[in-house]
Amino acid sequence: MAAYHAKLSAFGSSVPKKIVNNFDLEKIVDTSDEWIRTRTGIRQRHIASPGEFTSHIGLKAAQAAIQHAGIDAQSIDLIVLATSTPDNTFPASAVAIQAGLGIHHGAAFDVQAVCSGFIFALSTADSFLRTGAFKRALVIGAELFSRLLDWEDRTTAVLFGDGCAAVVLQATDRDEGIVADKLGCYADARGILRVRGYGTTYGNRGVSFGDTLWDFDGQEIFKRAVHGMSESSAHVLAKAGVTADAVDLVVPHQANLRIIEFVAKRAGIPMERVFVTVHKYGNMSAATVPVALVDAIEEGRVTPGALILTPAFGAGLTWCSHLIRFGERVTPLATTDVELPPCGKTALEMVNAFRAIKDSRGRSAAGLAGPVFPESGARASG
Repeated sequence: MAAYHAKLSAFGSSVPKKIVNNFDLEKIVDTSDEWIRTRTGIRQRHIASPGEFTSHIGLKAAQAAIQHAGIDAQSIDLIVLATSTPDNTFPASAVAIQAGLGIHHGAAFDVQAVCSGFIFALSTADSFLRTGAFKRALVIGAELFSRLLDWEDRTTAVLFGDGCAAVVLQATDRDEGIVADKLGCYADARGILRVRGYGTTYGNRGVSFGDTLWDFDGQEIFKRAVHGMSESSAHVLAKAGVTADAVDLVVPHQANLRIIEFVAKRAGIPMERVFVTVHKYGNMSAATVPVALVDAIEEGRVTPGALILTPAFGAGLTWCSHLIRFGERVTPLATTDVELPPCGKTALEMVNAFRAIKDSRGRSAAGLAGPVFPESGARASG
């Protein structure tokens, strides 16, 4: 018989140990701790070591979630990984995680919706479990944005960090899991947030991989983010037939503290019921919501039966919200001993190494600037 619900039964996170704080960034670009904090709320971000790939941190988070659930990895028959920074174009990084777990059955694939990715992936897995096609899934959000950043660009270099978290989603006939969801996209405005240099558009154009140029219209992104997250939040509350007063905790995407405050205000939810992590992680794209969710659980902010609202927004421009009903268990069935390997370099040393490699190759200015979106009417050179 098909399952009517898919509950979130266990969680695990994997965040690199090395931290780049705002004072470190003052040594790299023309910025200041005060400028970054007042405009974004960010104080620091975590950076993965050169030997860590997206699948590495994804595997660690998956292992932690499986240990917390007290289950055998072989009981997982679906892995959905949300990432914009995969190890390879193909095979999918979810496949590497499946192999790392020693699983030889079921399905594994990636979902790409940038900062909204984890919510999109959660809805995808939830739909599969509700039909009875699968019984237990791992849903993961993992990003290594440090690999894509233009560390000379003070507008974007200060915003992003690396990290990962995973949840175990399990079919159940109990009234738990995703109560309501809403996914959408402002495709017409996708040009206001784009990373140039990453994708087939730049193939054979003299662009060195890792050399990027960012299109980032901060004011327009802010307006679209507030609108998308607010509208989707209102939609899921109405769909579930509840008011904002029924929401126990909001765990939003963490790109900018002011965006979070605006969304909470429009939803009629006080900041006391909003869980904020942007100050210590920055924007981890698809990893942001799940890492914040794990932190909220570990800090005792998620209680049995709690109703959680998770609005998000990302490049695309994607937007979404979930309303999630937790079950009676919010504590792990077992502890985890999963740790990322140590790294002898400081975070600032790693960032400077990334910069040096790009400088030694020479910037790919012409190749990065050439490609445009088809509807603009212009043609790329070459």
